[in-house]
Amino acid sequence: MSTLGRWDRLIFARVAAAEPPGVQAVLPRLSKAANHSRLWLASAAGLAALGGRPGRRAAARGVAALALASLTTNVFVKYAAHRERPLIDGVPLARRLARSPRTSSFPSGHAASAAAFATGVALESGGLGAAVAPVAAAVAVSRVYVGVHYPADVLAGCALGVGAALVTHRWWPRRPADTTLPHHAAHAPALPEGAGLVVVVNESAGQAGSDADRLRELLPQAEVVQRAEDEDLLTVLDAAADRAAERGGALGICGGDGSVNAAAARAVERRLPLAVFPGGTLNHFALDMGIHAFEDTAAALAEGRAIAVDLARVRPVGRAKGPTTHFVNTFSLGLYPELVRARERLEDRIGKWPSAVVSMARLMRTGQPIEVEINGHRQRLWLLFAGNGLYSPEGFAPAHRTQLDDGLLDVRTVRADRRLARTRVVVAALTGTLGNSGVYAAARLPRLRLSGLPGDASLAYDGEAGPAPSDLLIDKHPAPLTVYRRA
Repeated sequence: MSTLGRWDRLIFARVAAAEPPGVQAVLPRLSKAANHSRLWLASAAGLAALGGRPGRRAAARGVAALALASLTTNVFVKYAAHRERPLIDGVPLARRLARSPRTSSFPSGHAASAAAFATGVALESGGLGAAVAPVAAAVAVSRVYVGVHYPADVLAGCALGVGAALVTHRWWPRRPADTTLPHHAAHAPALPEGAGLVVVVNESAGQAGSDADRLRELLPQAEVVQRAEDEDLLTVLDAAADRAAERGGALGICGGDGSVNAAAARAVERRLPLAVFPGGTLNHFALDMGIHAFEDTAAALAEGRAIAVDLARVRPVGRAKGPTTHFVNTFSLGLYPELVRARERLEDRIGKWPSAVVSMARLMRTGQPIEVEINGHRQRLWLLFAGNGLYSPEGFAPAHRTQLDDGLLDVRTVRADRRLARTRVVVAALTGTLGNSGVYAAARLPRLRLSGLPGDASLAYDGEAGPAPSDLLIDKHPAPLTVYRRA
């Protein structure tokens, strides 16, 4: 027997003989609660429900890390190790589990899941991670205490769990701290208590009643306009922007990215600064700005603090007809616009997220590629993505931007003229080899010309979908968008 094996069995025997007060009533129950990750899934649900946006992000990363750790441990490592479980003769009957596991003892799957979840949560929120870590540690220790694992099994499981959580950064990098974002200041008037501000609350983007009440309390001198469900948002925004321009103030918008898009176009046209209040489901633009709550924007208004931001636009060119549209986040052709349309048809019945999953599953089977000429080169694509600024990470799943006024479009394409293109791009994304994939390409361009689009082609911008003109030019608006943001 190796020295490591002797120490492993010695420590196991001492834990079996120990009788720490108050532990026997807790650890076996905790060990059972963690079966099939029930404890961590319940914890994730609690974090998502009560922890706000940080809690939701922490829960999502924790569950992602847990899934990866569980897959690695239970499907691969356990079947390669084949270590027998400890003899439990020395473990008191009161501690033992009703059913002893029969799989390999090495490594501990419970310890791997506990460490993965706790580390994943901690990567998003140190405070929430500190709250989860003692419970995760207790679950890991409980596996030795109840006699189903040696200490080395638990340590190896913890190492695998931590590694799985760290690996999630490869596909989903952490959003950088707001203080590290390179923004450039822009002039905007100070509007203490919202004097001169006209803010539109888009009722369909969130809980308009409560959002409007919060804004009136936070900015008592602002004019708060609630858009009714039967009103056209663009008409309401036009009227609000005109009043804000007459007062020499600012236009405000409370809603999601689609609402911010519409307000941004009107603010630029009238040379008005824009105040963004995150009231939608995802609020990608607000988060990239470093705006997490209504209070962030209210403080910037009071101080007259603002930054310059690019506003991208899509214009028909040549003989093509259609309105000019704008986007603050992303533009796309191909499968994604079809996904948006399919989701919109279902979301009133089953909700936004379930409808997105169902629609994606259908499109992966029935979707058709699109043919388009890109800057003079004909291509057949599954997807074309253009970001308003450079997105991170590199690859197929852009998550956030660190600069919003770089003057560039982040263009990414998935080709459809290669065999198994969709399968290959998914495999490459999961294995971190997307940069070497023959079906994926990326470029950084100041403008993008798309020609020869079919008559039934659709485009998507900031979560909205619409018909695409046959020929279009994507570039940046010459006038920057000024957005309130606290230094």
